[in-house]
Amino acid sequence: MNLLLNYKKTSVLLLVSCLLLLNYSIITVGLNNNLFGILASIGLFFIGSRKTTFNVSYPLFAMIFILEFISYRLHTKSLHLLALALFVCLLYYSFTQKFSFIAFICILLFSSVFSTFFDYMTTEIKQILCYYVYIVLKNFIAIDKIEGVNFYINNAKITVDTACMGLSMFKTGLLSGAFILTLEERKQSKYFGILQIFLFCVVIIILNIISNYFRIITLILFQCTQENALHHSIGILCFVFYQIVPMLFLIRFFKPKTEETQTKKQLHKFYIAITATVIMFATSFEIKKIQPNNLLENLSSEYSIQNGAWINSEVFKIATPNKLIYIKTPAHNPLVCWTGNGYKIIEKKETVRGNEKIWQVKMEKNGLQYNSYWWYECDRKKYTALPEVLLIKLFTKKSVRLINETTKIQ
Repeated sequence: MNLLLNYKKTSVLLLVSCLLLLNYSIITVGLNNNLFGILASIGLFFIGSRKTTFNVSYPLFAMIFILEFISYRLHTKSLHLLALALFVCLLYYSFTQKFSFIAFICILLFSSVFSTFFDYMTTEIKQILCYYVYIVLKNFIAIDKIEGVNFYINNAKITVDTACMGLSMFKTGLLSGAFILTLEERKQSKYFGILQIFLFCVVIIILNIISNYFRIITLILFQCTQENALHHSIGILCFVFYQIVPMLFLIRFFKPKTEETQTKKQLHKFYIAITATVIMFATSFEIKKIQPNNLLENLSSEYSIQNGAWINSEVFKIATPNKLIYIKTPAHNPLVCWTGNGYKIIEKKETVRGNEKIWQVKMEKNGLQYNSYWWYECDRKKYTALPEVLLIKLFTKKSVRLINETTKIQ
């Protein structure tokens, strides 16, 4: 142990290198999804870290343990990737006693876990914003009605697409705020408290909502809801005027007051890091094992699987003259899949089928409208909440699938 302590830099470099090689494929996928955000957050962590008397070893270890326990049981690569990022933070803190709460929030923000949550919430948030835009604009222009994200003006339909980058700027806004806070800390040679950081994040979220609200109003007034240069320019201008400029103004009222503290190195932090390392390696080896999805196990006889075909190991497709059926692993979000294929989500709501709740989505493509029904299924029971079915699978190892049925509206 003393030898490891004496050569701690070499030990850390060796451990990190081994974990990177072991998880190369997982890390590559994560970087492809959020390359800029991940690299910026990690860079911000090293630049903005400062000594703190608050012992973050235990909270970080607890988060890593929970994430790795779930990853080990469910083979969830996105959670394992987040655990790897937190593990880097834990090692850095263990050997330097430095930590950046601002960058830590950014790492969570750009993780695949938050992206999944963000994808699920985008449609609902967009519909709420569109409704309040309708409340305001109906007093100034003749809007016949609104359906989800569709505005009917003078017998013409204008759609605010749910796949556009407006709400995706939420993460960019928070990352910009993190850099502003870090630059202010370096300028003042002092540090913000946790409460100040939290309040500034709340301000950024409010500014983001305001920015997207006025962005939608502008798009409707200019009738520019299609992907083109003007569409993106409006989004960028709203982002600058309603987020960046107000943040630069409001940061003057958030003064860092905390001086950098002197801390003593404690040996137990190193033992925590070693324990976390063992957990990381154990999960890394386990998650590489190929697990059967059992998507068609105990499937209702109403689905003619003999007429279906595997798209890949996680998606089974059944095409009938009147209905298109997909049976997938629960990690697949139908809203993301449909919008990624050019469909515009008009409305999403819960409905009831056979005394059980399922999701109903109305969408449109090339002038045709479709109803898409989907739910999670375990033991022939239907669920609408992903966390609920994942908890069932976590503790019971029962097979869970997502079923998506789509029909054309006549």
